[in-house]
Amino acid sequence: MSLDKRVGATLFEVIDPELGVNIMDLGLIYGIEVDFDDNIRIVMTLTTPGCPMHDSIKSGVLHRVSQVEGVGEIKIDLVWEPAWTPVKMSDRAKEMLGMR
Repeated sequence: MSLDKRVGATLFEVIDPELGVNIMDLGLIYGIEVDFDDNIRIVMTLTTPGCPMHDSIKSGVLHRVSQVEGVGEIKIDLVWEPAWTPVKMSDRAKEMLGMR
């Protein structure tokens, strides 16, 4: 499995502590890039700009990705455009949150 796919798979283990749903199913990850030195750039957002779990979620991402074999440096770009909306959630996340 490619490094970007392995990183993506491990991000399913990072849970938003307020919602109890992983950040991949929530649609918070906008992109995972790997350069020629296996450095990782993750483009992500949060459900709101003032999210009180900002540090917890970002720390969770750094911790889990650093455990993936072969990963070099990790950079997280937190973006607000495009803004997150519930439309970005997977059907599984919507089901878990009682939205289906």
